[in-house]
Amino acid sequence: MSISRSAIGARRSSTIHSPDTGFGRLRIPGRFQLRRLQLRRRRPLRRLYGRTFFHSPAGRYCDRRLLIDFIAERLGLPYLSAYLDTMGSNFSHRANFATAGATVRPQNTTRSQSGVSSVSLDVQLVEFSNFRARSQPIRQKGIFEELMPREDYFASALYTFDIGQNDITAGYKLNLSDKQVKESFPDVLAQFSAAVRGDDHSGSTTPVHWAAFPVQVDRYGCASPFNEAVQSFNAKLKEAVIELRQELPSAAITYVDIFSLMHALIAQAKSLGFEEPLVACCGHGGKYNFNNAVRCGSTRTVNGTEILIARLCKDPSLHVSWDGIHYSEAGNKWIFNQIVNRSFSDPPVPLRMACHRSTDAELK
Repeated sequence: MSISRSAIGARRSSTIHSPDTGFGRLRIPGRFQLRRLQLRRRRPLRRLYGRTFFHSPAGRYCDRRLLIDFIAERLGLPYLSAYLDTMGSNFSHRANFATAGATVRPQNTTRSQSGVSSVSLDVQLVEFSNFRARSQPIRQKGIFEELMPREDYFASALYTFDIGQNDITAGYKLNLSDKQVKESFPDVLAQFSAAVRGDDHSGSTTPVHWAAFPVQVDRYGCASPFNEAVQSFNAKLKEAVIELRQELPSAAITYVDIFSLMHALIAQAKSLGFEEPLVACCGHGGKYNFNNAVRCGSTRTVNGTEILIARLCKDPSLHVSWDGIHYSEAGNKWIFNQIVNRSFSDPPVPLRMACHRSTDAELK
């Protein structure tokens, strides 16, 4: 199962392990659902996002594939179906519940104020609970047997949680101080831990947790206080994971340091063959080819003719940033490769072993 915040793609996800086929991926509701609703009023998504690989709108804030897509490919599985996508979905071994802009804590603001989704972690968990309860009776109805997971898959599934970044950025968008933002972390992580314990009580035994995403590094043009806040959050997250391991002895929990991964990618971008790491491939205007009011694919009508304003770069594979907010496929692939080599994971277990308990020594 995938629970998280995210832009249309798969930054937060979870997976179901099935004895028959290996791993299946369940992604929590959000990115895809939110995007499905926004496609009606945001033509840019229909025009440019995902079309160079999927050749049609794919519910991804990326030029091609996301981190979760690479994980599914490595495990030999189809891409995750979004829980709220009613067209052509197959949940037999995977499902995605992630939402663009989702937070751990419900926000007392509108999306226009803070930029966050109303589908916070608690809502995603309710959707997962409903999915689990309803999937079994539905599975008994003809063709749905091949489209819904077996009940025993839930207990042996790989669940990934990639969430927390938007809790931090939402505070800054509301002009909270660094101190006020950091003071919110204990409550954010308490709610996160409660959600994980809830999953365990419902039979899920193998959650995987991903750290919050970073804001870019100061020496490369961005404010360091934001990254310091993220590092503080991740330090507390790791403490929470240690406690969860003690509370949930049957769970195999892997902590992946996504912040350090992305920090390394941005810092080493040019030596890795990328161009300017902070310049968006698809966008319009300014030092970073980004204008929040004129995002990737935006158009303008001139004399009755619609003109594309925020265009694609010539070669997205040379860019770390896709649209000034989300990573390109090339960036996602580099991050995935580092996860596979286990250098940023605790414990450093292979991806296919994520559903197995490690030794006590490895967990220290």
